[in-house]
Amino acid sequence: MPEFDSQTVRVPRRILTSLLASVSAGVVPRAGAPYIAIGRTDEIAALLGDLEAVNDGSGSMRFLIGRYGSGKSFLMQLIRGYALERDFITADADLSPERRLYGTGGSGVATYRELMKNLASKAAPDGGALPRLIARWIGDLQAALLTEGISAEDAGFRTALGAKITSVLREMEFLVGGFDFASVVTAYYRAYLDGDDTRMSACLRWMRGEFATKTEARGALGIPVSTIIDDDNWYDYLKLWAALVRQMGYRGLVVFIDECVNLYKITHRVSRENNYEKILSMFNDTLQGRAPGLALIFGGTPQFLEDSRRGLFSYEALRSRLCDSRFALEGFKNLIGPVIRLRRLSNDELFALIRRITALYAQNYNWAPRITEEEMVQFLNLCLDRAGADAMITPREMLRDYMTVLNILMQNPAANFADIVGTIPLAAAPASDGAESAGEAPAAPTAANVTLDDLEF
Repeated sequence: MPEFDSQTVRVPRRILTSLLASVSAGVVPRAGAPYIAIGRTDEIAALLGDLEAVNDGSGSMRFLIGRYGSGKSFLMQLIRGYALERDFITADADLSPERRLYGTGGSGVATYRELMKNLASKAAPDGGALPRLIARWIGDLQAALLTEGISAEDAGFRTALGAKITSVLREMEFLVGGFDFASVVTAYYRAYLDGDDTRMSACLRWMRGEFATKTEARGALGIPVSTIIDDDNWYDYLKLWAALVRQMGYRGLVVFIDECVNLYKITHRVSRENNYEKILSMFNDTLQGRAPGLALIFGGTPQFLEDSRRGLFSYEALRSRLCDSRFALEGFKNLIGPVIRLRRLSNDELFALIRRITALYAQNYNWAPRITEEEMVQFLNLCLDRAGADAMITPREMLRDYMTVLNILMQNPAANFADIVGTIPLAAAPASDGAESAGEAPAAPTAANVTLDDLEF
C-alpha cells in the first residue's frame, strides 16, 4: 500500500471529520473508507471479481467471517463504495432482534424496508435512491425517443414512452410477484407524467413494503394488486429489483447484510432454523443462476458460522455447503469459496494504518503531530504486549486507543508521548469469540520487539 501523502492527497473536510469521528468511536465510517484501507488486498480483489460476474448476469453470495472489530463491516462499506463507483445499485441493512431474514409480525419485511431505505446509487450514495432511479430511467427513455425523432410535443410521445416501459416490464411478469410489481411501476410512471404526487407516494409505499394489507394497498394505488410485500415474499421482490435495475442500465444490485450474529442469538430453534432456511434459499438461487444480477454479502462472527449447536453449521444443508474442505490446510489461501475468513492484519499493515491515521489527523486539525515513527512502533509494541494480543488484536481497538493518544497530545501541549503511554497498564486481550476456530488464517507473529528496520512499508 503506497504511503498516504497529506500534502498531495486532500480529503474533503466533511468526509475527513466524519471519518475520524467514526474511527475514534469505534464505528465503521459510512464515507471515506478508502482513505484508511490498509491490507485486505486479496479479499477486495475477490469481491470485485464477484461484481464483474454479476455484471455478466450471474449471481453471487459471500460470507465475511471475523471476530468483532476485525474489519468485516469496514470491508463491506469499502466494497459498497467501489460498487457505487462502478455503477451498481447497493442496499445495506444490519440485522437485529427486530430485523431478520424470516419472521412473523413484520420482522422479515422490516429487513426489506431497511434495504429500500438505504438503496443507493452513484448519484445518491447516502440512500433514498428509489425515486431517483425511476425518474432517471423515465428520463433516459424520453431522451431515447427524442433521438428517434419523436418530439415531446407529438401526440404519440406518451404512447411511445408507455410502449417502451411496458416492453421492459413485460419481462418481469414471468417472475414470482412480477405481475403486481410491473403494475405498480407502471402506475408510478403514469403518476409521474401526470404530476400526481399522491399516487406516486402510494406506489413508493408499496415498493418499500409499507402496506399492512392488500385492501389498504388497493385503495391507495387505485389498481387491483393481488399481493403486498411481506415477511414471506420480500426476497422475491429483491430479485425483481435486481432484474429491473439491470434493465434501467445499471450493472446489478449488491446487497450487504451485516450483524448476522443476531440470527445466532435467536433462542427459539424453529425460528432460528427458518432464518437459516432462508439463507439456504438465497445461496441456492444465487449460485444456480436463479438470481441474475444480484450479489449478496453477509457479515458475521465465527460463532455465527461454526457453532454446531446454534450457528449455520447446526443446519446440515448449510454446513455441507460452507464448511472447509479437508484440503483447506492452514497457510494456504482460498478466496474463491463462499466463505472469506478475515485474517489478522500483519504488523506492517497495522503500522501503516497508524501512520495513515496520523497523517489524516494532522490534515483535519492542521496540526503537526508530536509523535515520531519510533514512538508509533512503541505504541504498536505496547498494544501487542498484552496477553494474547498478538493473535487477537483488532484494528478497531488499536485505533480507538491511538486516537486517544493523538487527542491528548493535541489538547495538552505540555504532554509528550512517554507521559501518556507510560501511564497505561498492560491488560489481557479480549477473550476470543470464536476467531481461533479451525480454518482461520494463522495470526501474524508478535510484534513485541518490532523496530522500524523490521517493518516493510
